[in-house]
Amino acid sequence: MTFEPLVKELVPAPSVDTCTAKLASLPGCLLLDSSMKILNGGDQPLGRYSFLMADPFQTIQIPLGSEQPFTEIGRLLDQFTSPTIPDLPPMQGGLAGFFSYDLNQSIEKIDPVAHNEFQLPAIVLAAYDLVIAWDHQLNRTWMISHGFPETSPEDQEKRARSRIEFFSNVLESEEVSHSNNDQPHLSEDLALEVSNALNVDGPTDLKSNFSKQHYIDTVQRCIDYIFAGDVFQINLSQRLLHPSNCDSLELYRRLKTCNPSPFGGYFDISGITNCPAQIISASPERLCSVRDRIVETRPIKGTRRRTGHPMVDIQAREELLASEKDRAENTMIVDLMRNDLSIVCESDSVRVGQLCELEEYQSVLHLVSSVEGKLKPSKNLIDLVAAIFPGGSITGAPKVRAMEIISELEPCARGAYCGSMGYLGFDGSADLNILIRTITASQGWWQIPVGGGIVSHSVPQKEYEETWTKAAGMLRAVTMDQAPA
Repeated sequence: MTFEPLVKELVPAPSVDTCTAKLASLPGCLLLDSSMKILNGGDQPLGRYSFLMADPFQTIQIPLGSEQPFTEIGRLLDQFTSPTIPDLPPMQGGLAGFFSYDLNQSIEKIDPVAHNEFQLPAIVLAAYDLVIAWDHQLNRTWMISHGFPETSPEDQEKRARSRIEFFSNVLESEEVSHSNNDQPHLSEDLALEVSNALNVDGPTDLKSNFSKQHYIDTVQRCIDYIFAGDVFQINLSQRLLHPSNCDSLELYRRLKTCNPSPFGGYFDISGITNCPAQIISASPERLCSVRDRIVETRPIKGTRRRTGHPMVDIQAREELLASEKDRAENTMIVDLMRNDLSIVCESDSVRVGQLCELEEYQSVLHLVSSVEGKLKPSKNLIDLVAAIFPGGSITGAPKVRAMEIISELEPCARGAYCGSMGYLGFDGSADLNILIRTITASQGWWQIPVGGGIVSHSVPQKEYEETWTKAAGMLRAVTMDQAPA
């Protein structure tokens, strides 16, 4: 006898924002949010589902440099399994959280960068036995409860009912919770690190770990590495810093308004780890999804700014579609992802589903491709993450050498930025984004990294300008309701 998870439909369907506000003070509050509907293949909206979780029954926190970062994750996924419930959104319970970009120190033995002021863990994943799931296309919402970590069917059912009752009461209460109020309060050591940052153009309080000239010069160093034959492409980023001026959940609401995305999210790790931080993302990019052992990855390369003026935006679309540089960048990463997937997928199953197709977002235009494959019978979700992480679109190619150069040239640890947030389901499904267009709130600061791919015919000045194009939506959220500087 096995226990079938309990399902309760919430009628009428509540809003994502209202439910998140109610659960925000619970430990490990995590929202995986699709607030923008981008069509893939004409009929499968990437923005169809959202998922909200809190109060996990177990948390995994893996430190930087761990020699066996995936052991505990694999153990939990083996211990807690459940079949997929038909006709419901795909995330029905599982491990969810984030993988830091700096996990590459464990996977590929990449040296750490010079400065790591905020010290985010390499991995934070939490085991959620209950999830609230939205199908935006059908305008329906369900609560799904597994009763884990209980193992006998009777105990699972008892716990599952108790958990549904608990979360129902929280949602029905009149009180609205608040996330951790992340106002400026810096330790002396961190204040010293941050004070060394360089002022850049923009709001008075905005700082970067690069001056404009330093970034342009560093782009040229990347180009020199390319002509020397070390790499074909390098993703270089600058990290912007701004003092926090509101609650982290309010910042997510701002960002969702200014920069809606199909792979957004909010994760408060302060109550389940020793790190006081929240991750706030409006990512447009999927690292990978898994359904019925079919893997899809969706690399983005190629960006143009949207102005809101029809004729200007039409010209930008035409320019992006005609750009040999951007298509070359995108195609390089498609080849890299095909190679990564071939490690864990059946060789004859790896195929390019779309190549350099135009997708429109509120602030930018992107060229997006997709690569698909079927997992080998001997491979699992952990094998997949180890094979493809971090995503090639935010490293460069060849991946390992590109990451070595990034570690040499970038002065500060990326942390969550260019890592991944999402879930690994109890049923073997998965969906992970790439943490671009992402703000990390910690110790009174908002970290706002932005970057781009450098190839042989990159123009350093234009690469610098592209980082600010990508930052535009986030900076609107950061400065919203504030007087101009």
